[in-house]
Amino acid sequence: MKFEVTSLPTMMGTCHCSRCRKIGASTFVFVKRDAFTLLSGADSITTFKPEAPYKYSRCFCSRCGSALGEVTSTGESFPVAANCFDDELPLSNLFHEFVQEKPDWYEICDDAKQFPGHPHQ
Repeated sequence: MKFEVTSLPTMMGTCHCSRCRKIGASTFVFVKRDAFTLLSGADSITTFKPEAPYKYSRCFCSRCGSALGEVTSTGESFPVAANCFDDELPLSNLFHEFVQEKPDWYEICDDAKQFPGHPHQ
């Protein structure tokens, strides 16, 4: 899959839920729908629908297995796995969510805001 964004992502966050940890894509950035263009590979995107309490679907590449975030979302803005970007992202982590599911061996080493589940908006 190949995509481009025409403006910088709006924020970066890290999710510690078991789903994100297991797919190896716990850090993500939010991109605006009107700044995101899928250039190729739409036919290789597979979507996994969550069960409660999780609310976000997860997309992945059926060819290479890379976690993609929610690249098929119809929302105004949506998360894309930070690992999908080839270039450096000039952002700092803004928050950690689902810290109640974080394993004991993982230490949060920044001052970003922490939430036990989804951030309250």
